[in-house]
Amino acid sequence: MSEAVARIDFGHGATGRRPEIFNKDVELGGEMTVVEQKLSTFETLYREPALRKLLILVVLAGIWELYGRTLNNDLLFPTFSATAGAFLTSVMNGTLPAAAWVSIKVLLTGYAIGIGLAAVLTALAIASRIGTDFLETMTSMFNPLPAIALLPLALIWFGLGNASLIFVLVHSVTWAIALNTHSGFLGVSKTLKMVGRNYGLKGVGFITKILIPAAFPSILTGLKIGWAFAWRTLIAAELVFGVSSGSGGLGWFIFENKNMLDIPMVFAGLLTVILIGLVVENLVFRTIERRTIQRWGVQH
Repeated sequence: MSEAVARIDFGHGATGRRPEIFNKDVELGGEMTVVEQKLSTFETLYREPALRKLLILVVLAGIWELYGRTLNNDLLFPTFSATAGAFLTSVMNGTLPAAAWVSIKVLLTGYAIGIGLAAVLTALAIASRIGTDFLETMTSMFNPLPAIALLPLALIWFGLGNASLIFVLVHSVTWAIALNTHSGFLGVSKTLKMVGRNYGLKGVGFITKILIPAAFPSILTGLKIGWAFAWRTLIAAELVFGVSSGSGGLGWFIFENKNMLDIPMVFAGLLTVILIGLVVENLVFRTIERRTIQRWGVQH
């Protein structure tokens, strides 16, 4: 008579094998043996997050294509194949990459300035009570205010140029990052702070070696939210700014093709906005998270 004892490992390490199964012959007093069976091709592929996400995108593209063919009206909703064709055409002639690069340059400038301003405000809030009160008051006032609502004022103050776009981007980025960073610093445990002080850490060393690593999950969340706010604000602002100046990035590309009733090109512009968002989220931010939060073991 034999007894089987199973141990299942739910860890994330992919060994390409099934959980180990230990068999023990109770009557004969035999030793434990390990029985391993290779994973099937489907199970191996299913373990890869990138492939699972790619599968989701393929299914969504199929639904898009099916609905577009059922509707059979490119002026209302072009098929995925028509959109892909327009996307490839605009990429090959350089129109879409040029528009995307214009948007990305402006976005990175506003994003960097917003991060710097958020860092200053957070530092003041950590250093003094009046700084905390100032940050909380400013956040309560301006965080709910849509950045695009400031565009008319920006056009009056800075004129028809990138300065107007950068101004609204800084507004959309600063408060989300400052709020999350400050909350992350406040959430650092007193025990961890005492450990840092016991090691003699003060000033910049205490901030860089204790506060920032411990609060980095909240900081990274703020960076993600700030990026999302800035990206959608920029596209919306370019729709107005492009109309005013006759040039611009992806927002102007979308608006111009809408006026020409080239709806597949409009969808190609929207698809580009989505693809850039996917790349930034799954390549840039995931890489930062893997090299910081997961390595440091500070995942909340």
